[in-house]
Amino acid sequence: MDLHDLIAGYALDALDPDERARYEEHLASCESCRDELQGFWQVSGALGRAAGGPAPPPALRERILEQARSELPNVVPLRRGAVTRRVLAAAAAVAAVVAVALGVWSVGLSRDLDDANGMLAVLSDPNARIHSTAGGEANLVVTPTGRAALVVRMLAPAPRGKDYEIWVFEEGVPRRAGLFEEPGAAMLSRRVTPGQTVAVTLEPDGGVDAPTGDALFTVSSA
Repeated sequence: MDLHDLIAGYALDALDPDERARYEEHLASCESCRDELQGFWQVSGALGRAAGGPAPPPALRERILEQARSELPNVVPLRRGAVTRRVLAAAAAVAAVVAVALGVWSVGLSRDLDDANGMLAVLSDPNARIHSTAGGEANLVVTPTGRAALVVRMLAPAPRGKDYEIWVFEEGVPRRAGLFEEPGAAMLSRRVTPGQTVAVTLEPDGGVDAPTGDALFTVSSA
């Protein structure tokens, strides 16, 4: 197996001792893998936060890991592009297992899980197009149907009383498309068509109907 393919198992602590030792030796000299590992934790962490709710019992961890190990060979990488490919596909496969486990754990999480599953569908779509901001702050992942998610890397957590707000420009007019508080993956509530611009601003907690300041970054779906 290519050492690069062990990233999901390493992040989940699902490798056997020999594989883990080999991968850690490789990781020390591979900047690309270190970047992918960081991206994996950001995406899967955001999906975990989207599921919210009460923490599952410790015994659930082993059942999740056991299922995740069986899922790893089935990960289908996204095509090569400016954003991490294997990270998104592997995170989607693993987070799907987590979402199922949490769904069993608490029926009250159904709405949160719907949001997480929607994000999974976007991030794992092999036909999705990936667009990057000029400064590398984020990547916009857009499926052929226009469903989209923003994977944000280079932002500090929002200050107390503030949220980051996502905007989709329709004929030059910014339309509300979602909120997030810290780096990770955020699902857009509006569909994105080719050529549209997506922007992020810092706004009061809960968001506003129109941007109150300059965009922190923008990305085009062209």
